[in-house]
Amino acid sequence: MRARLALLAAAVSVLTLVAFLVPLALLVRTVAEDRATVRATADAQSLVPVVGTADPATIRLTVEQLAADSDRPVSVFLPDGTVLGTSAPRTPAVELAARGQSLTAESAEGREVVIAVQGRPDGTGVIRTVVPGAELTAGVGRAWLVLALLGVLLVVIGLVVADRLARTLVRPISELSAVSHRLANAELDARVTPAGPTELREVAGALNHLAGRIQELLSQEREQVADLSHRLRTPLTALRLEAESLGDPQDAVRITAAVDGLERAVTGLIRQARRQRPVTGPTGCDAAAVVADRVEFWSVLAEDTGRTVHRELASGPLPVAVSADDLAAAVDALLGNVFAHTPDGTPFTVRLAGVPAARAAVAGSRGEVLLSVADEGPGMPPDTVRRGASTAGSTGLGLDIARRAAEAGGGRLELRTGPHGGAEVLLRLAAPAAPTGS
Repeated sequence: MRARLALLAAAVSVLTLVAFLVPLALLVRTVAEDRATVRATADAQSLVPVVGTADPATIRLTVEQLAADSDRPVSVFLPDGTVLGTSAPRTPAVELAARGQSLTAESAEGREVVIAVQGRPDGTGVIRTVVPGAELTAGVGRAWLVLALLGVLLVVIGLVVADRLARTLVRPISELSAVSHRLANAELDARVTPAGPTELREVAGALNHLAGRIQELLSQEREQVADLSHRLRTPLTALRLEAESLGDPQDAVRITAAVDGLERAVTGLIRQARRQRPVTGPTGCDAAAVVADRVEFWSVLAEDTGRTVHRELASGPLPVAVSADDLAAAVDALLGNVFAHTPDGTPFTVRLAGVPAARAAVAGSRGEVLLSVADEGPGMPPDTVRRGASTAGSTGLGLDIARRAAEAGGGRLELRTGPHGGAEVLLRLAAPAAPTGS
């Protein structure tokens, strides 16, 4: 934008100067020609009294002196055909002047000035002088050079002024763009210093107001989530007391451990909701350990509901760019969907495998780990992965939790039909980025 404004100013300046300086340059040349012609005419007219009254010898001396002083050829044509002064032919202009008509004409030598002198007893005499082209244009080249330099100077000044004006416009706009990008990157404390024209100041004020309003809304949302999560502690405490009162010690220990895990998840949710700054990125974890732990947890419930669990879990470590809590939540969401949306006794398969480094390099990625959960149930529609979409009366957030966990580390979620007709959810988990060397 700054370059375009400067270019516009330069174009306007050049057009204006051309419209002004070209006529002025032509006028300067015309004035120089007229000045030389007037001077030559005045010199020639100074000979009129002498030519009209004096004898040829006196006229000759006077003409030669004038030619020497003016450095210009001067000739006098007497009625008897005698030519005094500079020898010159009788041109058509001289012939017209011999008839009593003074005039100025252009010739190959320059501008010809002829003056008719009447009153001589023997007829009409003619005074002729020629203004050379060099005298007609004397000083014109220098004047044109001055005008050209003046034009360049004015264009440069115009460019400097336009650049300063453009800077006052571009700098606030650049700052607005930078702050908007910072806000998009969750730097909600970014603000714009109003500057520039009134319109840009209004835009800056509106952007600052928007950022402040976003902070207020997010703060309210955090508090609401934190309060809602905190309310879960009461039923969790009651559930713990009920679990401890069970007659079977093994069941009591198992259920108490589940309650402890749920309580840790609620505590983490409260802390995350109250966190003022977003997490810059996942810390990473060993997918093999996390998935094996969650599959072991859900296997107990699978045994109670008559489900067969097929495990195909690669041995670790399988590092991924997803935090352990997020990956555990994603696995819980996928396995929870299997138990929630398929009848008891439906088998399911959990696969975990790492993509070889050479294969990942060919695909243009930094490596990935594949987590697949497939069941032999009725399946699910492809748009179920949308947040809030559900066909079975649930919240519709399970698959979205898994999707966001995968995308947070550079991976993705794929929903497809399983090998036995049920649903298969594939999580592509990206490996952590290699540290850059100095």
